[in-house]
Amino acid sequence: MDTSAVLTLLQDVAAEVINPRFRALADEQVTEKNPGDLVTVADHESEALITAALQAAYPDALVLGEEAMSADPSLLDRFTAADHAFTVDPVDGTKNFVNGSPDHAVMVAEVRGGEVTRGWIWQPQHATSYAAERGAGAWRDGERLTVSAPSATTPFRTARRSWVGRELGALGTLELTWACCGVDYPHLIAGDARALVYSRSMPWDHLPGALILTEAGGVIGRHDGGPLVPRGLAGGIVAAPDRATYDAAVAALGAPAW
Repeated sequence: MDTSAVLTLLQDVAAEVINPRFRALADEQVTEKNPGDLVTVADHESEALITAALQAAYPDALVLGEEAMSADPSLLDRFTAADHAFTVDPVDGTKNFVNGSPDHAVMVAEVRGGEVTRGWIWQPQHATSYAAERGAGAWRDGERLTVSAPSATTPFRTARRSWVGRELGALGTLELTWACCGVDYPHLIAGDARALVYSRSMPWDHLPGALILTEAGGVIGRHDGGPLVPRGLAGGIVAAPDRATYDAAVAALGAPAW
């Protein structure tokens, strides 16, 4: 499947099983995987459709879906060993989706030989798409995408709610992200955050946005300054529009207060 065909797949699946449930979920269509970790019928149906299409096109590839991994944790180990794999986040920002917020997304990433080679984000309620190919650039709705420099007063943001309000050294106080990686990364590229700070690095959450960000000219890595390795999932993440901002955030996170 070429890059545009995968994007069309995400758009079609969203139109079929996600959009009809937006602000129309019945109570029995929402459950908890863990306390506070919601999943909906739209998550399950979306992942099943996307997974089936990718497996039909790439029968030798492993498909790591968020909900499939929840049911079979060994899938994550097989992903780290696979030469060719896809990640699927069927409804990124499920809590936003359940609460009626348009800030949710459908995301897929392709990994070959341990490198992310393609990434896709579709924001169905914003009707906006993002895609990237390694070495070929990133696009928003088909137009070339580059990072915009944030202003000096633009906040650093974190997805970890317990970190909101903490001082990132002299860089300022951390504010909350949009609580959806498929929305956070595009906002960072647009200059709406000076950096994003995450405490977790699950591949379906971060690999699509990571490639789109770096192909647009941004920087991403771990809290310790090491690279983000798709097969090495330990450690928090810092995403920034440029190297200097990334380095400053990493230095602040390495201070004794953290």
